[in-house]
Amino acid sequence: MKVKVCGITQLEQLYALSEMEVNYAGFIFYPPSPRFVTKAGMTGPEVKKARVKLYKVGVFVDASYEEVMRRIDEFGLDMVQLHGRETPYECQKIVANIDVIKAFRFAENDHVMWMIKDYYADSDFFLFDTGVPAPKGERENKMLYGGTGRKFDWNRLRDLDIQKPFFLSGGIEPTDAELVKTFMATGVAKDMISVDINSRFETAPGVKDMEKVKQFIAELKTANGQG
Repeated sequence: MKVKVCGITQLEQLYALSEMEVNYAGFIFYPPSPRFVTKAGMTGPEVKKARVKLYKVGVFVDASYEEVMRRIDEFGLDMVQLHGRETPYECQKIVANIDVIKAFRFAENDHVMWMIKDYYADSDFFLFDTGVPAPKGERENKMLYGGTGRKFDWNRLRDLDIQKPFFLSGGIEPTDAELVKTFMATGVAKDMISVDINSRFETAPGVKDMEKVKQFIAELKTANGQG
């Protein structure tokens, strides 16, 4: 099972994750996020030049096509994750240039298959995350696009047939390796390629607890029969 660590803000941690054989590193390009990569001081040239053995994934929320293309070139991104309300047409324009992960945030009563059905042709991967409803009477709080630490109810996927490679996200914790193992035994997990971890592995927003990441990977490999 592959591992994606999202919300990277430090170059030394990027190199450390590569040495741990993490498969994907996520860089957030969403200004309101406390993990916004440029606000943390990382620059495009240093990330682009970094010789790492993982995929560099840019995470965007309703960004323009021009902005996404600019960041791909500036940071040397290998993939992009579209984590907002991007339409299939917007995904189609980007997927013509680079691999696209389309993220979906499910609130309690959202119908999974209905929400993803129009995106099969215009993305390479899906990512399933927790949706956090806006307070009653208020517009959606844009600070809640991922990294909330809230659990995603994986049972909602258990009886589905996604038929597209997907990342599993949503409040995954350092102690969840056995839960991932249990989920991997379900039918829907035949299409699961990676878990996505973020806020539950941090000492501060964007600062990963590398020992927790390392231990989780070791336990996940053991749970997956690789130890």
